[in-house]
Amino acid sequence: QVQLVESGGGLVQAGDSLRLSCAASGRTLSSYGMGWFRQAPGKEREFVARISWSLDSTYYGDFVKGRFTISRDNAKNTVYLQMNNLKPEDTAVYFCAAGAGAAVRGYPYWGQGTQVTVSS
Repeated sequence: QVQLVESGGGLVQAGDSLRLSCAASGRTLSSYGMGWFRQAPGKEREFVARISWSLDSTYYGDFVKGRFTISRDNAKNTVYLQMNNLKPEDTAVYFCAAGAGAAVRGYPYWGQGTQVTVSS
């Protein structure tokens, strides 16, 4: 089993930055990539970014456009999502997940989510 706990969400103004953290625990974490997804009210869960544990390769959703950066600290079993130049449309619950790919179905393990609200 893999347990994931997100933190770092909050209420910010447009143009501000936030850094989300995801603390992971459990066995064989090196077997999984880590991803961030988000879900706004009334919308489907959307892929944001992912990173591999072993190769440090990253991949982003099209809407990110250089504003977000995913990174990880293997020693701390923690994944981060640095979000810059936030926009009101970034308002959503952000979820950390362990798995592979860019689809929700590729991630068997999920955190509880952290709310990000961006005011205009």
